[in-house]
Order: sequence, then structure tokens, then C-alpha cells
Amino acid sequence: MEKGGAAMSDKASDGGDGGAAWASGGTLFAGVLMLVNGVLGVLHGIAGIAKDDVYARLGDYVYKFNLTAWGWIHLVFGVLVAVAGWGILKGADWAKGVGVAVASAVVIVNFVWLPYQPVWAFISVAIGVFVIWALCTDTSDPADRSDRADAGSSPSR
Repeated sequence: MEKGGAAMSDKASDGGDGGAAWASGGTLFAGVLMLVNGVLGVLHGIAGIAKDDVYARLGDYVYKFNLTAWGWIHLVFGVLVAVAGWGILKGADWAKGVGVAVASAVVIVNFVWLPYQPVWAFISVAIGVFVIWALCTDTSDPADRSDRADAGSSPSR
């Protein structure tokens, strides 16, 4: 019994299955973060479109847009992020590539958005960087993840 336990811990410390499990778990978490961040982006967009005075107005800023335009930007990217996050959670083949591309664009958008909401923009940039890392380091097959998720949700009896 000790021998099996030692072999298992050696495998995990060598980056065998333990590293793959960590990356796969990071991908699942990235999908959840993308889904939540996308919904919040849609809500930010609706707030910016519906009421133009929700966010503070700035003086001279290089990337200054009308706040309604910012609302539409957040709404569109929020939908894209949420769809990509849903695809990642479902194990879709296209989702990782689209997720990296959309997360990269959202990092840039939130960097430019920094003067309007500095704390939330910084948090969104950090989430985007984590999502990019998680999606780029996971080398497992998306179909395997969806099979595991389906097996876990089916009754065992």
C-alpha cells in the first residue's frame, strides 16, 4: 500500500496527472469566470446605454468615448465572453481559441476603461490574464472534459 501511495505522489510531483488535473481545473474555473464576467459585462453595458450618467465623466483622456458607446462595447464583449465561457464549460472544440481571443480583447478594453472604474477594470484585467493562462496551459482534449462532466452528472445507480 505504501508503494502505491509513493508512486502516486511521485507522479503528481513530477507534473504527471497532477499538472494535467490542475490545468483542467483551471480551465473549468476559467469557463465559470468567463460566464460570470460576461454577464457582468452585459449589465455594465446596459447601465451605460440606459443611463448615460452612471459612470463618472472624464476631462481629457486619450481614449475618451461617449459613455453610451462604452455601454455598447461592454454589452457586445459581455455577450461574447459569456458565450465563450459557456462553450468552455460544455467542452466545445472552438471554445478555447475563441476564449483566448475574446479574453485578450477584453483585457485591452478594460485597460482602456481604467479611468472610468479603476478597481473593477483592474480586477477584470486580472481575470482576463488568468483565463488566458488557464486556456493556454490546458492541453487536455475538450471532449474528455465534457465526457467527465456528463459522467459525473449521471446517476450511478
